[in-house]
Amino acid sequence: MKASKGKVDISELKLFRGEKLLVMISLLGFLLAIGVALYIGIFGNVVLPEGKLDRAFSFDAAIALFLLSIAAILPISGLSLRKRAAARWFFIPAILYAYAIETIQQFRGINPRFSKTGSKTADIIAGALFGLDSLLIIIVVVLIAISFYRKRQANERPLVVLGIRYAFLSVMFAFASGLWMIVLQSRYTGDSGNLIVLHGLGFHALQALPLLGWLSEKARIENQYARRHIHFGSLAWTISILLITVQTALGRSVFEWTALPILSGVMLLIWFGTVVKIVFNLIWPKTVNLDTSSHSD
Repeated sequence: MKASKGKVDISELKLFRGEKLLVMISLLGFLLAIGVALYIGIFGNVVLPEGKLDRAFSFDAAIALFLLSIAAILPISGLSLRKRAAARWFFIPAILYAYAIETIQQFRGINPRFSKTGSKTADIIAGALFGLDSLLIIIVVVLIAISFYRKRQANERPLVVLGIRYAFLSVMFAFASGLWMIVLQSRYTGDSGNLIVLHGLGFHALQALPLLGWLSEKARIENQYARRHIHFGSLAWTISILLITVQTALGRSVFEWTALPILSGVMLLIWFGTVVKIVFNLIWPKTVNLDTSSHSD
């Protein structure tokens, strides 16, 4: 990689470039999730007094996917090599600790976040460190997000960056829901609201919205039309997140057949329809006029 004074050569801005360690840590999380799933299939889900192994499975898989997304976008963040290295070496121990505390405590029958039975000093300290770990991850991700809103990013993988900018808006809602759960010491709110749905869907924006930009690059859609597709699909996703936030704040389930969940579902279908349209352009190209066509992953 060509670099000068800690800067990255724009011509080599490829997804995942230089982030093999983060990818490996991510793959470890997927392997843990598979192992937990196999254990559940053989021995069952519940570990008394309050352990639920399906939560360890979903957590390990979700945070592995989150880290994989960070590994993908970090090379195009515009951060210097030194700052990228700092972020990388923060994430490695932070994510490893998260894997360990979630998985081990659930297998011990203890809720790692909101335990009502784990009274040992070690469990209390481990839970407090888990909360601190989560807060530090939020801070570092916010700092990475800020780098994507700089004006000079407009010429560095502009279509992917546009999707990433929208994605981080949804991620902020995911972080807010996580902090909300910490305050409540529970994932539930009101009669049937479940913050974990908002939490998970918010983070999935890191895959769903940059995908629009990446597919547009591959399809070589004319830039102005590609940006229009990304805006359209990303706004639909963002509106869906907003509607889910309101529904959850009202303490109601997002899976009931009422106005807000239905409209939220429609917005997600619009996002999916945008993906399908871009894929059709990729399979049956009509226009070859994309400024970013020189980039590859």
